[in-house]
Amino acid sequence: MEPHFFNVDVNWKKDRMGVMCSPELNLETNNCIEIATPPEFPKGMPGKWSPEHLFTAAVNSCLMTTFLAIAENSKLEFSSFSCKSKGKMERVEGKYLMTEIVLEPSVTISDEQYRGKAEKVLQKSEAACLISNSIKSKITMVPTIHIA
Repeated sequence: MEPHFFNVDVNWKKDRMGVMCSPELNLETNNCIEIATPPEFPKGMPGKWSPEHLFTAAVNSCLMTTFLAIAENSKLEFSSFSCKSKGKMERVEGKYLMTEIVLEPSVTISDEQYRGKAEKVLQKSEAACLISNSIKSKITMVPTIHIA
């Protein structure tokens, strides 16, 4: 596979806040988002996406998109997928690090007989997620399978 590049532009607006956009996304639909220092830091701003939120979101959204591809290839029938995530930031040896991401995926299937397959697809998805494989943070997955 050829290398792919994903462009993101950040522009400072005021205080500890900026705007992040990608020239590859349709800017006419205002796909830009405000980003800021989180309120846990001096002069941080509540209510804005922070690098820490985006880091956690990258792992979470990668799990979902990987799950969707593997589920399709595995012919897993499911009626819903959702995932809560929590990024843990700590100070380690004088540096701030995102040390762990906890993923709590929830998948709904129609019959108990598909539980093993759903669990296997989730495990494969976590192992194959390119974002998880690109970072040094610990990834913990706590899946839930529902029958509906």
